[in-house]
Amino acid sequence: MKSNLDESQPIFHQISMMIMDDIVDGRLKVEEQVPSTNELSRFYNINPATARKGLQMLVDKGIIYKQRGVGMFVAKGAREALLVERKQHFYEEYIKPLLEEARRIHMNEDMIIDLIRGKKDKESEL
Repeated sequence: MKSNLDESQPIFHQISMMIMDDIVDGRLKVEEQVPSTNELSRFYNINPATARKGLQMLVDKGIIYKQRGVGMFVAKGAREALLVERKQHFYEEYIKPLLEEARRIHMNEDMIIDLIRGKKDKESEL
């Protein structure tokens, strides 16, 4: 997890995003314990209720689960579910608008692929 939080988003959301990033990147594995509410609140110097809200978001999504008296753990299938979600988000936020703009300015598929690959041989066509 990153060492500091910023003002860009609510803190509880940043907490849940950091844990999801750790799961996607493989730093947290299935059945591995995630940092507790108290650990997060001490490390980031935040209210425990804020840390709890970030963790509860992940419980509600089925990404982590609570084991009473022991802690919270990464759920089976969490990484795969997050990858599906992130790929869909990537498509909606980046690919779809890129393709819409490419159509608008009459770029064909080959031109887009060349640009993605870093080829600028077709600059005259741009």
